Amino acid sequence: MNRALFVIDAQESFHQREIWRAGSNPDFVPNVNTLVDYFRASGDLVIWVLHSEPGTGGVFDPANGHVRLLDGIRPPHDGEPTLIKTSHNVFTTTNAGQFLTQRRVHDLTVCGIRTEQCVETTARVGGDLGYAVTFVTDATLTFPIPHRDAAGASVDEILADPRTLGVEAIVTRTERVLDGRFATVRTIAEIAGAALVG
Repeated sequence: MNRALFVIDAQESFHQREIWRAGSNPDFVPNVNTLVDYFRASGDLVIWVLHSEPGTGGVFDPANGHVRLLDGIRPPHDGEPTLIKTSHNVFTTTNAGQFLTQRRVHDLTVCGIRTEQCVETTARVGGDLGYAVTFVTDATLTFPIPHRDAAGASVDEILADPRTLGVEAIVTRTERVLDGRFATVRTIAEIAGAALVG
């Protein structure tokens, strides 16, 4: 076993936000499940990662009950660790690096929420640490990013604002800056085979 899949922040916290309805990928949950099934069938490791912001009172505060996997995501199997992080990337505030080293993992596949934030940052750090990183864009999810002057805007206002960075632009930019530098960008079909998709 020298491969691992990080499922990053696929958690109910995001589902609690109004912006959820403007998410980039309506097939996110089944696509993540396809990757999980593939890695399990291949005998490779699946590592679950949740983001936590204790004491903040928000949707990432574990006291509010939303720091758990999204409904519909395959539950972890015995032996599949769940790491709790408080930073954007998986490595800085967890023992992920030690865990991967102990299991001689060299190839790391990443998916989850948000495409350009925690998933991209994990890919960058993983690449810098020497892992062969695969970034599976169609198993990521993100949301429109409002202009810095649009604090407090509603989702409809964000979507109508021409200054908003749309999800298509976010995904395109993320793929461009990662591929060939920090990671290899691939699709689920390229990894798991077309027969497993859907």
